[in-house]
Amino acid sequence: MITAAQMRAARALAGIDQKTLAERAGVSLPTIQRMEASDGVVRGVVDTLMKVVQALDEAGVELIGENQTSERGGRGVRLKPVAPPNPQG
Repeated sequence: MITAAQMRAARALAGIDQKTLAERAGVSLPTIQRMEASDGVVRGVVDTLMKVVQALDEAGVELIGENQTSERGGRGVRLKPVAPPNPQG
């Protein structure tokens, strides 16, 4: 599950606006706007939620769920670790 606050924070961390997220996720701009305007956990069609989460993942953002490890506990977002360059080329 993703919260509206996580979604807004993830998008900001990735440096993308609502329109760009909508395009990358293959959903409408009003859908993103509704999701981000909701209180608490985002509700909606599971397929749509998965598309948004996937788009954020591809933008380099990792969502931290309630039961996952985070510095202060609770939900959040962070940049995904960047793999070190392959010295083999």
